[in-house]
Amino acid sequence: MDDELFDAIIIGGGLSGLAAAWTLADSGKNVFLIEKGDYCGAKNVTGGRLYVKALGNTFGQLFDDAPFERSISCEELCLMAPEGSLTLSYTDNTLSELPGQSYSVCRAKLDRYLAKQAEKKGALIATKMRVDELVIVDGVVSGVRCGGEELPAKVVICADGVLSLFPEQAGLRGPYDPKHYAVGLKEVIELDTQLINERFGVADGQGAARLFMGSATNGIFGGGFLYTNKDSISLGLVLGIDAFAQKELAPTAPELLDRFKARPEIAPLIAGGNPVEYSAHVVLEGSYDHLSKLYGNGILVAGDSAGFSLNAGYTVRGMEYALMSGHLAARAVIEATEKDDTSAASLALYEKLLEDSFVIKDFKAHKNVAASLDHQRFFNYYPEFATGIMHDLYKVDGPKQSIYPTLRKHLTAGVMKDILFNDFGKLRKL
Repeated sequence: MDDELFDAIIIGGGLSGLAAAWTLADSGKNVFLIEKGDYCGAKNVTGGRLYVKALGNTFGQLFDDAPFERSISCEELCLMAPEGSLTLSYTDNTLSELPGQSYSVCRAKLDRYLAKQAEKKGALIATKMRVDELVIVDGVVSGVRCGGEELPAKVVICADGVLSLFPEQAGLRGPYDPKHYAVGLKEVIELDTQLINERFGVADGQGAARLFMGSATNGIFGGGFLYTNKDSISLGLVLGIDAFAQKELAPTAPELLDRFKARPEIAPLIAGGNPVEYSAHVVLEGSYDHLSKLYGNGILVAGDSAGFSLNAGYTVRGMEYALMSGHLAARAVIEATEKDDTSAASLALYEKLLEDSFVIKDFKAHKNVAASLDHQRFFNYYPEFATGIMHDLYKVDGPKQSIYPTLRKHLTAGVMKDILFNDFGKLRKL
């Protein structure tokens, strides 16, 4: 193998790496994917959703038989205060149509499926194998080093996740600031399929996605999430590392997750369930301004390694960005190798393809979200403000005021000034 020059070596067998491998192999390129885990998907603990319609027809029939869990037909947002909560639930006919706009997924299943499809196309995939460092000669990435063996390649695609050190080694970026990171905690809780249908009011094959803001994270930057799978629930928290570290007397992250599970908004939904998986994972909470440089001489960066994870407040996205960035990285490699030029100038095509895709367009549209949401009033004040109004509207323990004076009690001049001139100014940037 050490005498073989690959068109591309891909580091990481997640969605971006597998999309790149599948695309390259489909074009007849000699591609080698290296995954550190026991199998592709073994280390991917994401409990979330994939927006398949955003991908269009990019992957043809690749996802026709993919092991998706449920089509998300109900979108929910819960503002959680210490003593109450307000949940907004939205559905419409288009969300219930099949094929769905988005699906809940279990990555161990999905990644193994995609690995098999890439291998059918001719991609070589090695698991239980770790890349130690890039091989860089005169400023050009020319392969990777695994143990004592050097594996040469025309291009290396870094797709090994948020904590990848290879872009730094190649000089494409420096270390991220801790405020751009979060830690995600997740449990997978097995539950009977029919119970899930009944508790979330969905039909077979349909599911719900619910995000939580406020007391779910003890008022710090972050949020909770719940996604329904076929016969399980993915439940967890995402906590901003910088904010969490600065919070005085903060409980530990596992303690927060236990408190979250015990809340009356959660406990009845998971009652009788059997926890079968617990995991923690670092995620990127950056923005367009914090994306890695995407290319260099002989190297491209895709997926979470590049920073393609987006928290838009009302939804969290990343999987479709990983798939599309991996695919577009492969397209850039195909063109570069066919003209025998894998310099940074040639591989810059990757950035142009991304600029023309929904990936960079989404990041530009939401470039101010992270800074705007990093505002304590959204996590402390507004959940209590909203639940306070609802409490007074629905409380009946004697003579009852009409709606207007009840609202006027909460919507004072000072409150309206803060909302209109302080908070609304931030929301305008979202």
